[in-house]
Amino acid sequence: MAPFDNLLLQLENGILTITINRADKLNALNIETIREIKTAIQQVYDDPAIRAVVFVGAGTKAFVAGADIAEIAELSDVNARSFAERGQEVFSMIENSTKPVIAAVNGFALGGGCELAMACHMRVASNNAKFGQPEVNLGLIPGYGGTQRLTQLIGKGKAVELMMTGDMISADEAKDLGLVNHVTTQEDLMPKCYEILNKILTKAPLAIGLVIDCVNAVFDKEEDGYQTEANSFARCCTSQDFIEGTNAFLEKRKPEFKGN
Repeated sequence: MAPFDNLLLQLENGILTITINRADKLNALNIETIREIKTAIQQVYDDPAIRAVVFVGAGTKAFVAGADIAEIAELSDVNARSFAERGQEVFSMIENSTKPVIAAVNGFALGGGCELAMACHMRVASNNAKFGQPEVNLGLIPGYGGTQRLTQLIGKGKAVELMMTGDMISADEAKDLGLVNHVTTQEDLMPKCYEILNKILTKAPLAIGLVIDCVNAVFDKEEDGYQTEANSFARCCTSQDFIEGTNAFLEKRKPEFKGN
């Protein structure tokens, strides 16, 4: 894989770990990092050897502590819209990946960091993690999809409160709200993420990807989620994985899925 300035990539047993590597900036997202994430996610789409992804921040203080404020301060009405749309495009690529993506939130996930975590399919947090959308403190609102995904994940009332107050919440409170799947110690964070993904990777890859498609359809106003589910169910029933899965069940053995 091509080297990056702000990311570290490691592929092992089909799981690609993407580390946001700007620890001296608390892994804040600048324009170049967003560009590199897009390139890395395109590799996820294109490389069949990559079967799942974990995002994590370098160090133990921050997953991603926000966007690069120095860059944001230079925005004008001419380029601010394209700035937001660029980030939304990249985070939508993550959300729509048919390969499972977990955010390993190992510290502050604020602003763009919270938005990155929410674009992933699941979130596992260390017990020192903090979540928040504090953009109102800068006279801004979330611009990388935060107003939409936070509302989807925790409901309108609490999402509006967090975005209007700019308050941070703990990992445990985030779990109670449904923003986080699991809370672990810092030491157990990555093993927990790999445990979840290794279990998923024993399942039929086509079915896993179609689960993601159908769940995303719930929030697509232009898509009939029930029809998407029916179409996806029918597609599964014409697959070799379906034949293998049903035969393995009847023969009382473990299936060997090929993803077709």
